[in-house]
Amino acid sequence: MVKAKIREKYQGLSRQELLHKAYELGFNYERNSQSCSQCPVAAIHELLDFDDVIVRVASSLAGGSAVQFLGTCGALSGGVIALDYFFGRPVENMSYQECIQSNIEASSLGFEVAQLLADRFVKEHGTIICAQIQRQLFGRFYYATDPDEARKMGEAGAHSDPDKCCRIVGNAVRWVMEILLDKGVIEL
Repeated sequence: MVKAKIREKYQGLSRQELLHKAYELGFNYERNSQSCSQCPVAAIHELLDFDDVIVRVASSLAGGSAVQFLGTCGALSGGVIALDYFFGRPVENMSYQECIQSNIEASSLGFEVAQLLADRFVKEHGTIICAQIQRQLFGRFYYATDPDEARKMGEAGAHSDPDKCCRIVGNAVRWVMEILLDKGVIEL
């Protein structure tokens, strides 16, 4: 497990204040930058000091992966990427030459922590699938790779209505920060 340092401008916040700021950052990144997978990572990066390449690698998981809307919610995928930065199995615990049980077991913590976040999505939405969450938010599914569908999704408030995608991302960031705090990655 990697420990995290809260960026100086956020040091001194209480747990509740930090979680509120996490939600706010996630919400606003999604409203202004519109990538449900990248925005949670960017919000956590704003709060915690880690390499910005982690934000970049979260780019294309938006919209259920590659904007296909059929896979996992991008906010969950981005949240898992952020959690994996801290809990994921390091490359030195992997091998292409032989199967070593301790190397396989080294991945279990990452899976366990990612499941905590997935469980929050299931509890809140009953699913982790983008298209199903869209149906809850909009009453229908938008295939946003079609420009007309993307326009309609925008007009339906995807990034302007506070109860739509921005809320999903804000919640994901808050939940990731709760997990990081609860697991001792961040100390206040």
